[in-house]
Amino acid sequence: MPRRFMFVQLKSGYDTDRGPSWIGWVDFSKTWSTAYFQGRTLRRAGGMFDANFYDTQTNEEFWVSGPKRDRSDNRYGPSNPEVEPDAVETYHAFLDGAALLGRGKG
Repeated sequence: MPRRFMFVQLKSGYDTDRGPSWIGWVDFSKTWSTAYFQGRTLRRAGGMFDANFYDTQTNEEFWVSGPKRDRSDNRYGPSNPEVEPDAVETYHAFLDGAALLGRGKG
């Protein structure tokens, strides 16, 4: 199962880009259509207003994407994501210019 270092934001129930967000490791299915994060199963779907995945249990919508070095992960304002404890070292290395595993210069 591919594992990627990602930015994840809960979209349901919040104004645009106001939901809680995280930087952490996300496991993906072989087809990249399902993501697993914090015990949730997220399925990729199109046609949602401001999201690209939804939780298969709760139908909550999420935005899942690669993190940005300039920390502008949210489109409409500054982001202050919670960095997962097992991702802190990778995140700081990424911010300092290190490539992300499997993404070349990522």
